[in-house]
Amino acid sequence: MKETSKPSLDRIDVKILRALQIDGRLSNAELAMQVNVSPATCHRRTQRLFDKGFITGVRADLAPEMVGLGTLVMVGVALDRAAPEHRLAFEEAILKMKEIIDCLLVAGEFDFLLKIRCRDMDDFNRLQGEKLIALPGVRQTRTFFVMKSVKENVRLPF
Repeated sequence: MKETSKPSLDRIDVKILRALQIDGRLSNAELAMQVNVSPATCHRRTQRLFDKGFITGVRADLAPEMVGLGTLVMVGVALDRAAPEHRLAFEEAILKMKEIIDCLLVAGEFDFLLKIRCRDMDDFNRLQGEKLIALPGVRQTRTFFVMKSVKENVRLPF
């Protein structure tokens, strides 16, 4: 039995994806020129890449310090393993918290790894005391204050 595979990308699709990863603000005309196709072809192909889920969105990368969110905190969360329903309740609660910018289900010592942006340590302390420890099923948390970001949100290497 043959496995179902992902939609394939040709060299032009790959060029479009690479160019948009570098600069998502390119106009269709600029992008078409970079990948050496007509603007109509470029628009059609780019739209197909959106429709097929290769491109999930276009946004501006903000400087956290400039918008008052200069403190980056990673939090490992262990849930109560005796109650599997806690995982879904935890995930639903996390989706409602704007301070949490990433939530990853992980294998290892913790069940989830949270990436949180806040103003400062006092802001995080308030968040921890009022919201994080009250999340459904939380048994334990471990907090890591990020001292320096060496590499973050880089382009996909394909």
